[in-house]
Amino acid sequence: MTVLPVLETERLILRVPEEQDFELYRDFYRDREASHFYGGPISSSAAWGRLARDVGHWHLRGYGQWILQKRNCEQLVGSCGFAWPTDWPRPELTWWIAKSQRRLGYAKEASLAAINFAYDTLGWNLVQTHMRDENSAAKSLVLSLGGQVISREEFPDCVWRNVYELPDPMKNLEV
Repeated sequence: MTVLPVLETERLILRVPEEQDFELYRDFYRDREASHFYGGPISSSAAWGRLARDVGHWHLRGYGQWILQKRNCEQLVGSCGFAWPTDWPRPELTWWIAKSQRRLGYAKEASLAAINFAYDTLGWNLVQTHMRDENSAAKSLVLSLGGQVISREEFPDCVWRNVYELPDPMKNLEV
């Protein structure tokens, strides 16, 4: 079996989801406000399906979303990584943060680690993301990551979105 990657940042451990993470998924997806842009709220059994999908994504595509766990304790923060659902045009960076952990910089910290992983480890030449136009929090994060609009497309869910290119964070450190 392939060894699945674990990433570490200053405050977080990014690890592949496990069955024990179900409570995090259930609580996030049953909260209407928190999960609005992620298809929620949904039932507990549907949240289980999301967890199973995220675990399976690693095995089917070789990459996926990590669970974000605080380094100094076992508290879970949310999820960040890459998804490429069937019929969608390309992989995208995506994330969600538990309501109690928002506005603390975890999404940006995890996103930078994930973007670096895509460029450095996966060898991607382009990392992209997209969101609904009304998702101002996601747009703000993407702009803080240096995201630039590269196209506007209609997606399989019949919603038009801007597609953002996300730069390699390590290129800015190179001299």
